[in-house]
Amino acid sequence: MDARHLWTLPDRRPRTSLLASVLACEFVGASGSVFTVMGLGAWYDDLAKPWFNPPSWVFGPVWTLLFALMGVALWLVWRADVTTRPVRIALLAFAGQFVLNIAWSAAFFGAKSPVLGLLVITALWLAIVGTIVAFDRVDRRAALLLVPYLAWVSFAAVLNASLWWLN
Repeated sequence: MDARHLWTLPDRRPRTSLLASVLACEFVGASGSVFTVMGLGAWYDDLAKPWFNPPSWVFGPVWTLLFALMGVALWLVWRADVTTRPVRIALLAFAGQFVLNIAWSAAFFGAKSPVLGLLVITALWLAIVGTIVAFDRVDRRAALLLVPYLAWVSFAAVLNASLWWLN
């Protein structure tokens, strides 16, 4: 079997591969919640929060939607020819930003450090921009699906900076 076929999504069952991509992003994204749970409670509750801090119940649905959009975007790129350089770069960029996404939860909630979280979310923001550019070179739709993610992380960065400043 050609190694190239191991990395190519099957065309005969596109809905199945789409579902697998979305579920993979949901699962990997949810892994960051392990760190979030570590920081919730007295530490987070005792932080002074800005007036625009959303209620806690907002974060779960927003992240679920964003991870689903990321999964669709990933699927669109992955369906392209993975033997080409632009696709490989896009997939590596996606993996890198996802690592930083989880690292933010570890830094902010796990380490209980708004300043470390701010450093990581800045790197995450830059990585998302790079991923959008890389995805756009493969499939414009995939790039556009990441724009809400960039918007949310932009808001989260301002919130993170505010929490650092107030505390």
